[in-house]
Amino acid sequence: MRSLADTETIGVVGAGTMGAGIAQVAATAGYTVVMRDIEQEYVDAGFDSIESSLDRFVSNDDLSEADADAIVDRITGTTDLAELADCDVVIEAAVEDMEIKQDIFRDLDDALPEDVVLATNTSTLSITTIASVTDRASRVVGLHFMNPVPIMTGVEVVVGEKTDADVVAFAHALAEDLDKETWESDDKPGFVTNRILMPWINEGVRAFDEGVASKDDIDTGMKLGTNVPMGPLELADHIGLDVCLDASETLHEELGDRYKPAYLLQRKVDAGDLGKKTGAGFYTYD
Repeated sequence: MRSLADTETIGVVGAGTMGAGIAQVAATAGYTVVMRDIEQEYVDAGFDSIESSLDRFVSNDDLSEADADAIVDRITGTTDLAELADCDVVIEAAVEDMEIKQDIFRDLDDALPEDVVLATNTSTLSITTIASVTDRASRVVGLHFMNPVPIMTGVEVVVGEKTDADVVAFAHALAEDLDKETWESDDKPGFVTNRILMPWINEGVRAFDEGVASKDDIDTGMKLGTNVPMGPLELADHIGLDVCLDASETLHEELGDRYKPAYLLQRKVDAGDLGKKTGAGFYTYD
């Protein structure tokens, strides 16, 4: 297996919110990055997201314009999976769909040398099941970044049934080299974060739907009462209501009725109000 010292190029599969964020922090840390998606328009949107994020850092005097330009220059966009062949590690950040992720990992397994570590940014799906379609299950690990990736400092390292100990150590070291802090979870549904977070969000939605309090009072009460930066409704909007629903449905299937998605969450998603990314969720946004 390649060591962190030998790691120069990081591949990212998926140029959406999470993939673009991972590409940005990897390039910020000095790595060469290859960001791949299935259509050029998605790759272009990923670069737009990265440039907008970097512009905010520049506006806040946290980054110079020259450094921001250098970060973008370290990222190459592509729709060709073969361009990941020279990467030292690849992080998959595609949609939360087991079939899609397994297809990606089959292709990556064929395209990359056998010593390359394959990581998945899944937030709920089994690392072991994703790894099972490859011939390198021992080199597959979960690297669950938090959203927004350039701002949030945490990364959850998830250990599959066959993940080697040295791969786990590599995953921690890589995340820390990206200026993140890590914690570790076994490959159980929802891992640490979403296993605890999704019931919290769903109960906040139910409390609002049942008239326990206004959405502002629910969020304010949880922020002041538990010292968290965002309440459950605000956080759901920030994550994306569709993402919360998908995660809740996966956990409901795996762990039973205590993870059943709130009715109002489902209704919001059906209406297309997905939170900040669509301009409306539990709150409205410019």
